[in-house]
Amino acid sequence: MAKYNDKELAETSKFLSFVLRHKPEAIGIVLDREGWADIDKLILCAQKAGKRLTRALLDIVVATSDKKRFSYSSDGTCIRAVQGHLTSQVAIGFIEKTPPQFLYHGTASRFLDEIKNKG
Repeated sequence: MAKYNDKELAETSKFLSFVLRHKPEAIGIVLDREGWADIDKLILCAQKAGKRLTRALLDIVVATSDKKRFSYSSDGTCIRAVQGHLTSQVAIGFIEKTPPQFLYHGTASRFLDEIKNKG
């Protein structure tokens, strides 16, 4: 298995966020309405754009993303950003759920007064 340094992983994550959330057309890919991109096409287009992208590198970035930014389709042929899409190509149809009676939110105490006042 190839070794990748932290800088390479971070740069790849930023690149994926850019093309899967904001500008897929920058490398010539098209996302479906749920935000999925074909992995083989993504790798090919990224390489044509001068980016060093392989399936092995994708696997590591997806598995080690601290915020779980990306996910693979159940058949492993597609990838998408989990949230934060700014492109009009994507309209993920999340299922609406009723929240529980109590929800918890972690925040720094210095922001507490503002949250209480403004929500």
